[in-house]
Amino acid sequence: AARGAPGTARRPQPLSVSPQVAAVALLLCFAVSRAPGACTALAAFEAAATALFLLLYLLRLDKALPWLCWPLADLCNSVVAALFLLVLCLFAIITRSNRGTLAGGVIGLILIVLCIVDAVLLFKMISFNRPRGSNTPAK
Repeated sequence: AARGAPGTARRPQPLSVSPQVAAVALLLCFAVSRAPGACTALAAFEAAATALFLLLYLLRLDKALPWLCWPLADLCNSVVAALFLLVLCLFAIITRSNRGTLAGGVIGLILIVLCIVDAVLLFKMISFNRPRGSNTPAK
């Protein structure tokens, strides 16, 4: 896992790109299969949000705006995305309007697992009880 200065949380490298790839694959499955507009819109929103956080961390813009706890914002994004994707993917799998929608539902379930793992890792890296920049463990 890549880390910035002591006490700051950085996104783990393996999870930097994999949610983005899964979100784009989900978007492509729903777009090609002509899924209902809400499915495609939610998949597009998740792909855009994931891309923005990836770009934020790659360009180190989180260091330029230190007044906002970016890992906490990323954590909230992962949790909300997992909840919305759960409803979306269950809808896509249950309706099974065509194979593209079913494939999108399965890819979405994989994306849900990636979002949950990402949220857990981010939660473990955020130091709520320690001052920023401190390397000492919390009591």
